[in-house]
Amino acid sequence: MISASVSSLEYKLHWEVPPANASTSFNDWASSKRFQVGDIIRFKYKKDSVMQVTKECYKQCNSSHPRFYSNTGKTRFMFDHSEQHYLPYYFISGTSGHCEKGQKMIVEVISNDRTTTSSAPPATMIVWFCFFSFTLYLVA
Repeated sequence: MISASVSSLEYKLHWEVPPANASTSFNDWASSKRFQVGDIIRFKYKKDSVMQVTKECYKQCNSSHPRFYSNTGKTRFMFDHSEQHYLPYYFISGTSGHCEKGQKMIVEVISNDRTTTSSAPPATMIVWFCFFSFTLYLVA
């Protein structure tokens, strides 16, 4: 019997309003990482909160209906799905005015295979293969 183990990574993030003259954003930080299912972000903050929200709530900095909410100061959030099958993760601060000042982030999670960027063939290739296989079946 073959067994495989997948190790997850934990990323630490100081979750605070970026300075007005900041040259990078939380999205820059997130896009520089290769998040996998099972990975964890540890948000560290004071007198604030972190929320996972929908894309629309992210765009509008709307904190009224979070999918996830925490205000413990040391929030651990584990990614339980990849963006291949679901939407990306959207995070905002729940403190009034912080999101509008740039305290928000989009995280895309890739498949569990850390050695390649994608293990699945493109959808057009799958359709072509199914059609070709069906045609061969009819001819034979």
